[in-house]
Amino acid sequence: MCYLKQWRWARTKVRELRRLGTSLHAAIFVALSRKGPWRLSRTLATQTGMTNKWLKDQGLLSVKDLCVNIHYPATAR
Repeated sequence: MCYLKQWRWARTKVRELRRLGTSLHAAIFVALSRKGPWRLSRTLATQTGMTNKWLKDQGLLSVKDLCVNIHYPATAR
């Protein structure tokens, strides 16, 4: 959602989603949609481009990994 807000203009959204591997038709659909960034972040077009691996490469932490490490530490296994 934050990346969609950061890519403010439709042209920027199309360019960045295409760079991430989303099809042209899907990228245009997302960029021209009047729906908000929170709702658009859950569409297939954004999830095919912004994969978990890409987000991890951007330096973001996985909430799932943090929760697993807290509740199931390696010493308890």
